[in-house]
Amino acid sequence: MKILIVEDEVKTGDYLKQGLVEAGFVVDLVRDGANGLHYALTEAYDLLVLDVMLPGLDGWSVLAAVRKAGKDVPVLFLTARDQVEDRVRGLEEGADDYLVKPFAFSELLARVRTLLRRGSKGKEAAFLQAADLELDLIRRRVLRAGKRIDLTAKEFALLELLLRRQGEVLPRSLIASQVWDMNFDSDTNVIEVAMRRLRAKVDEGFEPKLIHTVRGMGYVLEADPCD
Repeated sequence: MKILIVEDEVKTGDYLKQGLVEAGFVVDLVRDGANGLHYALTEAYDLLVLDVMLPGLDGWSVLAAVRKAGKDVPVLFLTARDQVEDRVRGLEEGADDYLVKPFAFSELLARVRTLLRRGSKGKEAAFLQAADLELDLIRRRVLRAGKRIDLTAKEFALLELLLRRQGEVLPRSLIASQVWDMNFDSDTNVIEVAMRRLRAKVDEGFEPKLIHTVRGMGYVLEADPCD
């Protein structure tokens, strides 16, 4: 799990980073809002720990920009501002939790773990993944090694089926019924053509190869070749 801390107080930031690293997390620490926003938008994080009062760009602005960019990463606000209206504003603007300084690290760690569990459940519903291939079901977007792959509607449906049943050999009859809503006709090569195009987009130029033909049986998506 990878966490970004945006905290301008040097001692607090260092303390948080050390504690979270010792708890087994991968942690990046930045000291101002502009750099925090840059990291949040360009790197993949499982959680943001975000101070409100930051030099240059405050936490409210960072959060607003992250949400505007469509990132649903969990955000924990960590701040000395303990007024009820501040906590309400943080939650209303898209924060997932709000912890007031001074705090006990044990409480922060418990909240971090709760948010990460909650976030991972959401990702399971919205994303399908194999190796460095990611399929975003909400945005209808596919990435391989961070590179955008453009698919047709049928190719997307075909890849979704393969990912949902990852490691399982899918016969052509099942693929025909699930993706094309038709009975499999051995005289048609529509499945072979679609699979060839999908493999060219998903596997060509990447390692490991993910989509494999199992002769006489069908197709399977998995990192280890079976044909």
